[in-house]
Amino acid sequence: MLSQQIATFVAAVGESGHEELAPLIAPPFVIGGAMFAILVVLLLITLSYSNLGRRHVAVDEHSDPHRQHPNKHDHSQGH
Repeated sequence: MLSQQIATFVAAVGESGHEELAPLIAPPFVIGGAMFAILVVLLLITLSYSNLGRRHVAVDEHSDPHRQHPNKHDHSQGH
């Protein structure tokens, strides 16, 4: 049953001949080049933020009992 449906589909596709492709706004290499350029710009923007973690010396967070969600991971050693 399934093989008959597949054979019918293959025969129908074979009879349709050449299908016309949808028009593009530019040649494929121009579209690919533009996509590559956009991704390179996004990469450079991402890399420009890489120094934010090294800008200041890391400081331990103080234990504040008035915080709405206090840090319970220090097991009351941060007082």
